[in-house]
Amino acid sequence: MRFLFSLPSPKKAQCFLVGVPFDGTSTFRPGSRFAPNSIREASYGIESYSPYQDKDLKDARFFDIGDIPVAYSNIDINFKTIESLIFKFIIKGKKVISVGGEHLITYPIVKAFKRKFKELVVVHLDAHSDLANTFRGEQLSHATVMRRVAELVGFENLYQLGIRSLLREDRVLPKRKENMCMFNLDKAEKYLKEAGDRPIYLSLDLDVLDPSILPGTGTPEPGGILFKELLEFILLLKDYRVVGADIVELSPHYDPSGVSSITAATILRELILSIAC
Repeated sequence: MRFLFSLPSPKKAQCFLVGVPFDGTSTFRPGSRFAPNSIREASYGIESYSPYQDKDLKDARFFDIGDIPVAYSNIDINFKTIESLIFKFIIKGKKVISVGGEHLITYPIVKAFKRKFKELVVVHLDAHSDLANTFRGEQLSHATVMRRVAELVGFENLYQLGIRSLLREDRVLPKRKENMCMFNLDKAEKYLKEAGDRPIYLSLDLDVLDPSILPGTGTPEPGGILFKELLEFILLLKDYRVVGADIVELSPHYDPSGVSSITAATILRELILSIAC
C-alpha cells in the first residue's frame, strides 16, 4: 500500500516519500516501527484535497517508494543503509520526506543531507530537547539524537520549537537559549527568517502535539501544541527552501481509536503539499 495518490512510478516525482520502520532504541513505549504502514492505511480515510492550502495530492508529484529494509536492533548496518539510500535520492535532485520510526532515524538522514547541503539548517519540533550526550550509556539514542545532529550541522544551525521536557544542562549548551523556543511555536517565523535562503531540514516529532490531540506516541508529554498551531507552521514552509523532512514517533497501537494515525496522515498530506508542490 502506498500513501494516498502517490504517483504510480518515480519517473516524474519531485519528492520521494519513504518509510523508515526502526525503533531499536525506544525505551518507554516502543512500536513506532509500525507507523509508516499505519499512516498509509489512515491516508485512505482522509480527503486528498487540502482546504487549508487549496491544493490536492492528485496534483502533487510525489512517489511513495515504500519502506527501507531495516533490522530490528543493528544500528550500524541500519544507519549505513538509511544514509546511503537517502543520499541516492538527494543527489538525483529529489526532496525526501521520511516517515519513522523513532527519532534516532533523523541522524543518518541528516548525515545524508549534510553531504550535499553544506549550509544545512535543521528545524526541530518536539516535546523533548533530545540533547543528552548519552542516555543509559548510549551515545546513539532517541534521547540523544539532536545532540548528534547539532554536532553535524553546528549548534547555531539547530532551531528547536515546542520543547517542554529537557535537562537543566540543555539550556546552557551553545546557542540553546537563543535557538530553543519553549512550550510553543511562537518563534517559528523568526527562526525561518534567520535561515533565509539556506537549505532547511525539518524534523517533526509528533509528540510536539498535546497528547489529548495525539495520544499514540512513545513518550507523551502534557502541555503541547494544538493541531491548528502545527498546521500554521507547516503553511509557513512554502516560502522557504525546505529540502527534506521527517515525521517520527507515532506509535499507533497506543491509540486504538486510530485518531493518532489519521492525524499523522493529515499532517503528512499538508507537509507534502507545502514543500513538494
